[in-house]
Amino acid sequence: MADAPVHADAAVPEGLLTAFRAYETALMADDVAALDALFAAGPATLRGDAAGLLVGHEAIAAFRRGRGGAPAREIAAVHVRVLGPDLATVVAELRPVAGGHGLQTQTWRRGPAGWQVLAAHVSGAAPAVDGRVWRVVGTPLVAGAAEGPLRGRGVAVKDLFAIAGQRIGAGVPAHLAEAPVESSTASAVQVLLDAGAEVTGIARTDELAYSIAGANPHYGTPPNARVPGALPGGSSSGPASAVALGQAAIGLATDTAGSVRVPASYQGLWGLRTTRGRIARDGLVPLAPSFDTVGWLTRERAVLAACSRVSGRGAPAAAAPDVFAVDPGLLDGLDADVADVFRARVARLTPEAVDPGDVAEALEAFRVVQAAEAWAEHGAWLTAHPKAVSGAVAERIRAAAGIDADEAARARDALDGARERFAAALEGAVLLLPSTAAPAPRSTAPADEVDRARSATLRLTCIAAILGAPALSAPLLEVGGAPLGLCLVGPRDSDDALVHLAASLG
Repeated sequence: MADAPVHADAAVPEGLLTAFRAYETALMADDVAALDALFAAGPATLRGDAAGLLVGHEAIAAFRRGRGGAPAREIAAVHVRVLGPDLATVVAELRPVAGGHGLQTQTWRRGPAGWQVLAAHVSGAAPAVDGRVWRVVGTPLVAGAAEGPLRGRGVAVKDLFAIAGQRIGAGVPAHLAEAPVESSTASAVQVLLDAGAEVTGIARTDELAYSIAGANPHYGTPPNARVPGALPGGSSSGPASAVALGQAAIGLATDTAGSVRVPASYQGLWGLRTTRGRIARDGLVPLAPSFDTVGWLTRERAVLAACSRVSGRGAPAAAAPDVFAVDPGLLDGLDADVADVFRARVARLTPEAVDPGDVAEALEAFRVVQAAEAWAEHGAWLTAHPKAVSGAVAERIRAAAGIDADEAARARDALDGARERFAAALEGAVLLLPSTAAPAPRSTAPADEVDRARSATLRLTCIAAILGAPALSAPLLEVGGAPLGLCLVGPRDSDDALVHLAASLG
């Protein structure tokens, strides 16, 4: 940095370059306290990069704490434009050690605390492939049919589906290391290829798809394209981020307890959990077969409609009722701002109040059955690979290992009762509810805060999972500037009709 040439249009104000050098030293040392002190306090400070804009000193500081340091780099040149005796713009030409080039633009102001950054924008060397989002990519990885309703649409395939010539990683390095090369392609992938779509690549998932947060300790957490510094939502985190970033048009995903609807809500996407059993699940690594189903994430409703139409061809098709329903008890457990935004949005639809019974009790039964099935599917392998998964997923696996046959049987009986209550309460109606209990938590949020968000959200998402019903997350709500999905849960096989119905809600 000391040897980098400085180009200025006027005399550089005293102390500015000293402050700039101090910033660079702190950045390379990941000295978060020093960096915080060099950024102006208050809600107006800005920091932007390719992932989006952070507004306010607090948001910027939280981002730094969770980043774990910046990539090593050298300063090739510094350009200063003096805007006043106490105000200047500094543009630094960057040479990342890993290669490529980038720019850093900062507006500095001198005040009582000395020189501090008011606004900054960083454009680093663009990676050819963001390993947090993608495991494998191609140009394309698999070509589709020359014609069809999805012609040329790129697909990010969740790393649970078989693709001929590729391995399945399931979000776990040890799983990938032992996985065989697939000899055939999963039907859910092939039907999109036959409709003209092409596979852009295989996208990341949470470990064994047993999470709805979107974090992966092995590969890094995919970015949330709509809320910088926030969790992307999981377990279809990679496909969702790829679509939200504009790197794919379609995310082919799965939804067991909300793994399509949660990332759709967190990143402002359309997301459809299909009727369980409507879309073939061959060539798919399961989590809990009683609830697993295929789904898609898109930026455009029309593309989602096409995915559902071509994938469900030949399956039964039910109409969506023209009556809307709301469970007031579910809203009582939400934060006031979420409940208020939801009520205001659906008021014109004059929904009827319904009471499906004790959802919390049903959720507990769902959790037990899901865990028991996850252990049945993966327990032997995890026993042989005790350190393959970590964190919250490892805790869930340990709990699953302790569920005995009697406990699982009681939970299944309880679920049968809940399913009957839910079906009776919602007969002839489309249930409306928020897709998630809140917008995306910060990626630096404490584990207990993320777990509370997960539990509150599962109380909403478990209804469709228990019913085996289709559920559409539509990007129609916003809380505090962050996206939140409006969820429609319809009768079995009303998948296409739900997507069509949502067109009238925009």
